[in-house]
Amino acid sequence: MQDVIELALRSSKDASEIKEMKRVSGGSINDSFYVQTEQHEYFIKSHTNPPENFFKLEKEGLEYIKSTKSIQVPEVYSYSDEIGKAYLALEWIDGSPQSSTQLELGRNIAKMHQAMGEGHGYHEPTYIGIIIQSNQMYRDWVDYYRECRLKRQLQIGVDEQHITGKRRERLERVITDLEKWIPQDIKPSYLHGDLWAGNWICDANGTPYVIDPSFLFGDRHLDLAFTELFGGFSEDFYKAYEQEYPIDHYYDDVKALYQLYYLLVHLNIFGEAYSGSVDRVLKYYVGE
Repeated sequence: MQDVIELALRSSKDASEIKEMKRVSGGSINDSFYVQTEQHEYFIKSHTNPPENFFKLEKEGLEYIKSTKSIQVPEVYSYSDEIGKAYLALEWIDGSPQSSTQLELGRNIAKMHQAMGEGHGYHEPTYIGIIIQSNQMYRDWVDYYRECRLKRQLQIGVDEQHITGKRRERLERVITDLEKWIPQDIKPSYLHGDLWAGNWICDANGTPYVIDPSFLFGDRHLDLAFTELFGGFSEDFYKAYEQEYPIDHYYDDVKALYQLYYLLVHLNIFGEAYSGSVDRVLKYYVGE
């Protein structure tokens, strides 16, 4: 691991002496380290055998978000996806939330969502956790959500035998009938794509940053729905978001439908612990 960290520093044009290096928590997929040199403090995560373009895609997502000049992201210093030498070297961000942090987070996420792409989706496959997400660009959001999100999770669930019987039947009905709930002419916002409470942090001043994106262009309410699934976002967050970019009238109709995607991901990764939540959403939309 020392070799990978030294490679990361060289590639980041930092030849100064390492003053401190320690393992830190950073999720279950990568090995993560705090590294302090005479020049900088780094968050470096590594993977011995990463999926194709794993760290490249994270770098791209952070750069897309940075380009909106809305919400802060850590600086990307360098990366590699070479097997045995894969890493991502980021700016070290460390602080505690202040009273204004969630207000700023909500306001800045809303500003990010006001940046628009030219279509829905992404130009190559991406990842959410360890699951690959099929992608291409679509003119219509409903088509993208059907083909690249729900159908993909359906196929994984069928292959892994997590989606069978009535659950499969209900999910297929939801997929067929998406136009009943999702309106036409959705704008393709810049989306974080994996916006849960573990993917925002703040610096010493309480300024919020987002990390670990699964970037795409699409309906901004997808991000909002995920913020509500597992909690971690306060009333201040939603109040500030609403003031900056009012939530559309159809959100209540699609919130659980968008949460369904993330529940299917969790079902396919972690198994039956999420089956009850999936089934409740399916029954809500298509009944028994």
